[in-house]
Amino acid sequence: MTTNSSNFSRRRFIGATAAGAAGASLNVLPGNVWAQSPNEKLNVAFIGAGGRGAANIGGTASAGENVYAFADVDEKRCAGSIQKYPNAKFYTDWREMLEKEGDNIDAVAISTPDHTHAVAAMAAIKMGKHVYVEKPLTLTISEARALHKEAKARGLCTQMGNTGHAAEGARRTNEFVKSGSIGVVERVECRTNRPIWPQDIVRPAAEDVPPWMNWDLWLGPAPEKAFSSKIAPFKWRGLIDYGTGALGDMGAHIIDHPMWALDLGLPETIEIEKADRKTPSSEKDSHPSSCIIHYTFAARGDAPPVKLTWYDGQYKIPRVDGMADDKKTPDNGCVFHGSKHTMMHGSHGGNPEIIDANRSKFESPEKTEERSSGHYKEFYAAIRAGKPEMAKSNFDVAVPLTETLLLGAIGTIVGPGTVLNWDAEKMTTGNADADKLVNHNYRDGWAL
Repeated sequence: MTTNSSNFSRRRFIGATAAGAAGASLNVLPGNVWAQSPNEKLNVAFIGAGGRGAANIGGTASAGENVYAFADVDEKRCAGSIQKYPNAKFYTDWREMLEKEGDNIDAVAISTPDHTHAVAAMAAIKMGKHVYVEKPLTLTISEARALHKEAKARGLCTQMGNTGHAAEGARRTNEFVKSGSIGVVERVECRTNRPIWPQDIVRPAAEDVPPWMNWDLWLGPAPEKAFSSKIAPFKWRGLIDYGTGALGDMGAHIIDHPMWALDLGLPETIEIEKADRKTPSSEKDSHPSSCIIHYTFAARGDAPPVKLTWYDGQYKIPRVDGMADDKKTPDNGCVFHGSKHTMMHGSHGGNPEIIDANRSKFESPEKTEERSSGHYKEFYAAIRAGKPEMAKSNFDVAVPLTETLLLGAIGTIVGPGTVLNWDAEKMTTGNADADKLVNHNYRDGWAL
């Protein structure tokens, strides 16, 4: 079913959402216990059905759940999903999908560009729906906090799409670190070879909107600006209005692991050493081409403070003394400098390995961490059990990680030499320009 949504009233949707919020137990029993037979499939709706949306649709189907409906503003990009799942109901406007199909939906997966994650997720949450949201969770810190608060209050199951959190390598990293096998860790270095899309650019010239795209809906809460094929459907990540750059894209797959293994919490300071720009005025439109960012995390009990350094673009993690000639530090991954050994791993929970000169003396720890049934499966199992904690990258985990990534991105927009002192309670950085970027600011007609 294809629905033309161009005339759908936003005001009407807001009213419908409020009504849904008032009766949020539509598909959930008290305590969020799954109301149907254990063998009955969950009905999942998808906001975004091309790119990562297609991957999340496939992951859900492989997990044994029902691809019930999806919405996408770009019928060309999501054509494969339409063909593969002909029984799923299709909409252009996700708001119309939620209003018309809400009674039949158990969970919603959001796979749109970063700037529309929060408005779509919040609408689903206020209807009492469990949500799976792509990484990074939101474009701004205030959005992430708002989603966390609302989902928590309703007892809903949540999961962010950093799929490596469920990987075997992530569990082994935790075991290497938590067992003390690599010693005390006070320094971690992380890197991605992204961006693979343009950054350090001014906004591309306006083009005509193609007939297969609803550009106004693609913009959603973002400022009203002209379409360009150099932005949508893929190259939006480098633009400040829509994406969070290389750090936001890959940090969720990389910084996730030291934050988890070391139980770092939120950073106290964020220092921008490099934020490369050659294009005049590009700071108004896009993220820098390459960065070096230093995060400082406070001591935790007996564990000392940790300095975590992020490199992207042209900057790489330096080689480690004693590395074999055929080894190199990861293009996408981390190096942990322990008092006994140095360990590295790749992105997405890549397998850890010891790389220092004394690696022959390393004693591999036993397997003590709980293993995952799969990133999608654990989310849907959490819904059935009414236990949000069963989804291991739920918002309790995803929000601090997202907040950490966004603080780095904010600092690089302000520029090299910037030092942010993060007051998590007050949500202030000590820098007036940075503070303006902590909270969301939507165009008329859009709100959380």
